[in-house]
Amino acid sequence: MEIKVKLSNLRTAPRKARQVVDLVRGKGVLQAQSILLFTVNKTARPVMKLLNSAIDSATKNYHLETENLFISKITVDEGPKLKRFFPMSRGRAYPIIKRSCHIALSISDGAPDKSPKGHFDGPVTIPPKADLVGKVKKTENKTKTAVKLKKRVTKSKIK
Repeated sequence: MEIKVKLSNLRTAPRKARQVVDLVRGKGVLQAQSILLFTVNKTARPVMKLLNSAIDSATKNYHLETENLFISKITVDEGPKLKRFFPMSRGRAYPIIKRSCHIALSISDGAPDKSPKGHFDGPVTIPPKADLVGKVKKTENKTKTAVKLKKRVTKSKIK
């Protein structure tokens, strides 16, 4: 069962809201509540209210247990921008853009996915050590010759 809740027109920049949301993405509901409780950020409080609303609707409407719930998906989208102008000297005006965001949260009662979206668990090829050592030696030789040339040039200029 998946419960979806949405918060619209939060007067915080989406970039700042994503910092808080990234802390709780994929976590259990109780763990997310404790993280948000101690997060010192303006956006943590509205996200906490949104999470509590989702938990309440899950427990009251669908009779789910709080311990089994986890955050399956949480996104922050850009909302409308308020465009204002700040007067400056000589009749100039600098624009001020007051950003807002929409936060969508869905909680689920199943087991959380451990692998992130788009993750590939296929074979990884690592080049042999001999190839890496040869590349390093070649670059070291180039830098040593460059240093020798610089010394020659500076000595010839001094004379």
